[in-house]
Amino acid sequence: QVQLVESGGGLVQAGGSLRLSCVASGNFFSIRVMGWYRQAPGKQRELVASITSAATINYADSVKGRFTISRDSAKNTVYLQMDSLKPEDTAVYYCNADVTYSGKSDTQFRFWGQGTQVTVSS
Repeated sequence: QVQLVESGGGLVQAGGSLRLSCVASGNFFSIRVMGWYRQAPGKQRELVASITSAATINYADSVKGRFTISRDSAKNTVYLQMDSLKPEDTAVYYCNADVTYSGKSDTQFRFWGQGTQVTVSS
């Protein structure tokens, strides 16, 4: 089993910044991808940003130029620096990790954190 613990959410005014962190722990061979999703009330969960073990990064169009994802593989930690926040960024933000359990198989298993609330006031 893999545990993901997020931190860093909160209330901020529009134009402000927040930094989310997520630490993965448990028994696994490797983490292939770590990322952030968000879910606003009444909406589907959507990808915000992801980063692979090879440092390939993907952003949602809505956050490009404002959010920065980074990863410390030695600490099994992923960060999301959120700048120029807008009220429409308000959501619960979830960390995810795609892990493998063996060096002999590419089968990946996805795990989720419990979520952290980000609220941006206008």
